[in-house]
Amino acid sequence: MDETLAVRLVATLDRVDALLPEPLESPDWQRYRAFRWRRFGQRGVLQPVRHPHQLRLADLQRIDRQKATLDLNLRQFLAGQPCNHALLWGTRGTGKSSLIKALLNEYADRGLRLIEVEKHDLLDLPDIVDPLFERPERFLIYCDDLSFEADDPGYKALKAMLDGSISAVPDNMLLCATSNRRHLLPEYLRENQDAHLIEGELHYGEAVEEKISLSERFGLWLAFHPFSQDDYLAIVVYWLEQLGWNAGLEETARTAALQWALQRGSRSGRVAWQFARDWVGRQIFADQ
Repeated sequence: MDETLAVRLVATLDRVDALLPEPLESPDWQRYRAFRWRRFGQRGVLQPVRHPHQLRLADLQRIDRQKATLDLNLRQFLAGQPCNHALLWGTRGTGKSSLIKALLNEYADRGLRLIEVEKHDLLDLPDIVDPLFERPERFLIYCDDLSFEADDPGYKALKAMLDGSISAVPDNMLLCATSNRRHLLPEYLRENQDAHLIEGELHYGEAVEEKISLSERFGLWLAFHPFSQDDYLAIVVYWLEQLGWNAGLEETARTAALQWALQRGSRSGRVAWQFARDWVGRQIFADQ
């Protein structure tokens, strides 16, 4: 080979190497409790979450039924007993994803580990799950804010993983998804018009049946609804106390909290948390 050409090839390879990500280590299941699936070119890796959110179950107010139900299902899973994959659906900001984070913090010491998978990476589920079979930990596969269009390839990948693939799902894996949509897919009026009654029994049209076929693969459904005004204000009081505000929800703060929710068009735990941070921060700053 011409010496000049060889030098140029070596220089080119050096530049390419500089653009490639550093090789990542195998997951350290003992040191980290949460991981994200990330793709680098043609390969995927489990990237540790070095600073997970430190939410506690006690921080989640006014969703006691949902907390108790999912907590029991998860304790069954940790004990190696029968349990169900879970779909948490409903209004934004009402605690769906926060409940998953809080349960991870509650049970990480008992071997629970969380793997977050984005919707566009669901096709990689077989590659993610396969190495987990031989591990002693219990894995929660977590898909946040999940929704699909009808032709989304991740839709069929998730269906196959939950129920329908020739490969078995590991006993130490539980899948939990959150969504604003009950059936994870958009629903149209024309599809419901295809429903009909047969001897008093409602039969859905094919389009609706296809959409329900995914969500029903989750054995546990938990609905999260908008909070009442009293619930919203109670959550505001909780967060004010957690942030060190000891004056309570006097009239000025109460009015400001209601206006804050009105401006955002939502009474939710997230909105209550945001108001409390704004209120306490402004009061402290004004006193300085």
